Amino acid sequence: MTKTPTGEIIKVPTDYWDKLKKRNVNKLCNLSLAHVYPPEGLLLHFLNKDILLDMENRSIHRLNVNKREKIENPFLELIMLVYLLNVSSDNPNQDIISVRDLKNAQFFQGPHELQTALLLDLYGNNLEGFKSAAESLGGKSLDMADAAYMLLPFPKIPLYYLLWGGDDEFEPNLSILFDRSIEKHLAADAIWGLVNLVSNYLLSGG
Repeated sequence: MTKTPTGEIIKVPTDYWDKLKKRNVNKLCNLSLAHVYPPEGLLLHFLNKDILLDMENRSIHRLNVNKREKIENPFLELIMLVYLLNVSSDNPNQDIISVRDLKNAQFFQGPHELQTALLLDLYGNNLEGFKSAAESLGGKSLDMADAAYMLLPFPKIPLYYLLWGGDDEFEPNLSILFDRSIEKHLAADAIWGLVNLVSNYLLSGG
């Protein structure tokens, strides 16, 4: 049973698959930068993997050389569907902002504050471990902080993880930044969910 960080059980609404199936597949691919994968459905790049969305069987799969492997991850399935159903024509514009600059910044408070504590516990004094995890997820190194990476969970949605390591004087610190265009594609709760999902992959070492 998969839960959100606030303890809610994650269930994928069946009508999300219904809505996706009704979309014009060519227009959807142009918007989302997914690819048609006949006859099953769509291929969408997530971090370092191409994920197959099988619209007939309402399931997601990892593609290997000679076979496909079903992914039992309702969190990932839900976020992928939300992206595909809401993606707009806007592209990233390299206007990098913090959570406080989002139009719905007030959402990211209390139980919806971006969770960085576990990442800091794991990587605050282990920059090389952070670098290895980020690079294994396809992260692009940035000349920022002590270690920083742009991760691309979806083709139009970069996330920026900036880590400052701890020392004798300062505690380690982690910031998660966004391209301003993210709010053109995802509502606040979906942004929060996506960040938690990507952070979970970082915590698992990629």
